[in-house]
Amino acid sequence: MSAEELGKKLGKLDIDGNNLPPSPAPSTPRNGKRYALATELVYTEHGDQYNASSMPIYQTATFKQTSGAGGSEYDYTRSGNPTRSHLEKHLAKIMSANRCLTVSSGMAAMDVISRLLRPGDEVIAGDDLYGGTNRLLKYLSTHGDIVVHHIDTTNPENVRGYVNDKTKLVLLETPTNPLIKIVDIPSIARLAHEINPNALVAVDNTMLSPLLQNPLDLGADITYESGTKYLSGHHDLMAGVIAVNNLQLGEKLYFTINASGCGLSPFDSWLLMRGVKTLGVRMEKQQANAMRIATFLEDTGFRVRYPGLRSHPQYDLHWSMARGAGAVLSFETGNVDVSEKIVEAARLWAISVSFGCVNSLISMPTRMSHASIDAKTRKERNLAEDLIRLCVGIEDCEDLIDDLRTALVKAGAVRISPDGMRAIDFAAGETLL
Repeated sequence: MSAEELGKKLGKLDIDGNNLPPSPAPSTPRNGKRYALATELVYTEHGDQYNASSMPIYQTATFKQTSGAGGSEYDYTRSGNPTRSHLEKHLAKIMSANRCLTVSSGMAAMDVISRLLRPGDEVIAGDDLYGGTNRLLKYLSTHGDIVVHHIDTTNPENVRGYVNDKTKLVLLETPTNPLIKIVDIPSIARLAHEINPNALVAVDNTMLSPLLQNPLDLGADITYESGTKYLSGHHDLMAGVIAVNNLQLGEKLYFTINASGCGLSPFDSWLLMRGVKTLGVRMEKQQANAMRIATFLEDTGFRVRYPGLRSHPQYDLHWSMARGAGAVLSFETGNVDVSEKIVEAARLWAISVSFGCVNSLISMPTRMSHASIDAKTRKERNLAEDLIRLCVGIEDCEDLIDDLRTALVKAGAVRISPDGMRAIDFAAGETLL
């Protein structure tokens, strides 16, 4: 059978209008054809004059102009750079966005978004946020005359009572960090827009990455994330990503980036582009490891927070929005001192803030990533002081479990019996002796 006959049998036209089997298409095909996301992560096209397989790093601050009036596509890297532009176009494709902007860190992305606020505006935010986000919102409320409402966004009806004509921004995270609570993005976005069409719904998608969730497809106006985490995957750069579908909104965000000079550098843009290409294979392994470790901890008797477990109270809601559970989980021991000993006894699990890299990390959020939230507020938000967060990497899972098992035993968190290992219920007054 000839290629033409095969094409007719398949009944599909390629991007040139021919009845032929599928062939590589441009990153933004004219006929709207999209490959599977794992393919889109890797496949890119660019206009390098030497046809380099990898987009070159345009490590320059300025660009020569062809006339005294300027007018070339690029003039100053603060305003734009070919390497960064290539990255932004590629990210827009995988984030289901019309425009993507990259900046120097995840918090720089949040700062750029916050520049949309004016004195008197109100912000609705979750009560379980990344510590840096909480710190910035606190600053805005005390220095910028911005009213910030921290509420439990896991119930959309809680949001309804706060949305009004002064609401400028509804700020969501899902899963939340570190309590792994799930937020109903479509319901909250619909509710907020019905009450105040001018309200912007922004979603921090760092915990899942574009591979597992696309907030813009779920009704959000803005999605942003720390490129330092899963997009990069190696913790060798810092980056922030903002994506929108409204081009006018995109221009407002770009104005701030250009004016403040926080755009991502050419070299970091190149590194991030390289990291994005391996996101699919990294996340596949990290999720598989996370699921096994979450199951091990739950079977041992610990209270585990992970949306891959059916015991998670919002399991169905999570999977109605996401394509995976991610690779961050947390668990409680019931004893702060024991939790500290577990963290310090681990060897393969590095004690570190952040997540998303190829090696596994362990930490107590109340001591590190969320230490900037005062103890009283942590208690009000049910952030357990003994909570341990695990950020799972790509190592051999048996090695990770063995190391964790050893740490649990050394810390006195479990009781060993002929039937196996069982977590000690400190909350019920049980002790090791």
